[in-house]
Amino acid sequence: MTRLLEVLISLLIVAVLFVVVGVLLPSERTLVEQVETNRRQTIVFDTLNSFRRFHEWHPMVLYDPAIELNRSGPEEGVGATLQFESDVRSVPSGSWTIVESEPRSRIAIAIEDDSQGTNKRTEFRIRPTGRGGRNMEITQTYNVEYGWNLFGRYSGLYVSRSVGDAMALGLNRLSNMLASVPNVDYAVEGSTLENLRIVERPAENLLVVRAGGIERRTNEIQASMHSNMEWINRTLEANDLEAAGPMRIITTELGREVYNFDVALPVRTAGTGPDAEENGDEAESGGNGENGDSADSADQAVADAPVVDEGELGELELLGPVEYVRTEPTMAAAGDYTGFMAELENVRNAIRAWAMTQGYEVTGRPYEFYKSGIDDSFTADGQYEVYWTLRQQ
Repeated sequence: MTRLLEVLISLLIVAVLFVVVGVLLPSERTLVEQVETNRRQTIVFDTLNSFRRFHEWHPMVLYDPAIELNRSGPEEGVGATLQFESDVRSVPSGSWTIVESEPRSRIAIAIEDDSQGTNKRTEFRIRPTGRGGRNMEITQTYNVEYGWNLFGRYSGLYVSRSVGDAMALGLNRLSNMLASVPNVDYAVEGSTLENLRIVERPAENLLVVRAGGIERRTNEIQASMHSNMEWINRTLEANDLEAAGPMRIITTELGREVYNFDVALPVRTAGTGPDAEENGDEAESGGNGENGDSADSADQAVADAPVVDEGELGELELLGPVEYVRTEPTMAAAGDYTGFMAELENVRNAIRAWAMTQGYEVTGRPYEFYKSGIDDSFTADGQYEVYWTLRQQ
């Protein structure tokens, strides 16, 4: 009996100590981790303001490669939600939902999972730092409340290891991931790059001339485009074809002294597309012009004509350096740009950067529709549609 009383008294003392210590422990915990990146503020914000690339930086996927991730709600901003479910004991199941979003500066996320605590919340704050604000400081905070849940308060003793270590690892992975994004601010004030979007590109029939390496001088590049479009227009006439869209330039490499590109034109059998008679007449009459003036007239005539796929073309009489290329349907990142042709390289990188923040990876070579024709595209009023094919997901 004495032994039993001793055991009961010991258990009572342990219980009292458990309660006393638990009451003295904090009823909530807050963790803070930071990392710096030299990427633009827009790039950092857009990456964190959605869950499209969550799996590429958050260590949850490292802890459980088989974890199930599902997005719902809006693609970005307030309401965007990520549900996750794991069979690994150390990885919780639950959801993250963006509840506050301040452009370029702050994202607040409500967390619901099966770990101890309530009102879980993490925030990302982005602010310029360093000389001239060239770098961005990303600060992540995590807050959890335990109230009078004594077991929760005790679990808070380990939250700096279970959650804090994951935060530090995640921010480092985020910084490394951002380093692969072209450092171009596609939303900078005053930019003439507009209407960034993801589009479906249909299969097309193209007549292509590989211009090769052309000296990076405006006159040289224009002359090459005119000359190659002249060959394409002659091939149109020889095969009873018509332009099915504006001339496009496919960039292979833009070096310091040499620009390597292809000239291409989507085509179809004459009389098979909308406004076929008008477009066909202009392309045909333009084919007899000097110095390739037909390129401008043909481009302007079909700039807004929709592409209608009639299938692969039969045997063609290809003149000079002209080649026939049949493309497959693809997805592409696209944007509308107004300005000088010389700025297109920066525009291409801006579109690639935007696409990467949306969770896409570009592939192949970028290309532009010269909606203003050749000569007018080398002015401040040049109009382009810029495309970059996306890797299939």
